[in-house]
Amino acid sequence: MPPIEVGSTRPVSAVEARPPRTTGGAAPARAAKADKSSATVVRSEALDPGEMPPVDAERVSMIRRAIETDTYPMLPFKVADAMIAAGLLLRTKK
Repeated sequence: MPPIEVGSTRPVSAVEARPPRTTGGAAPARAAKADKSSATVVRSEALDPGEMPPVDAERVSMIRRAIETDTYPMLPFKVADAMIAAGLLLRTKK
């Protein structure tokens, strides 16, 4: 089997995120500010989560302590089943 050539390697570093440059000068920036001031937000009732479910704060703190001390039981087959079920729920139509 012939060797696989990967190519040259580069050192890993932080990503440099600069805003894109525009060639129009300051005029596009003024136009963007004018558009933002006249924009209105319309809330959709379809995205309203409704009433928040009750949270058992004591149970949450107990699970957090168990995770921090590495005593939380991690069962790979249950994790896999939950991941598969979540994937199926996301694919089904409501």
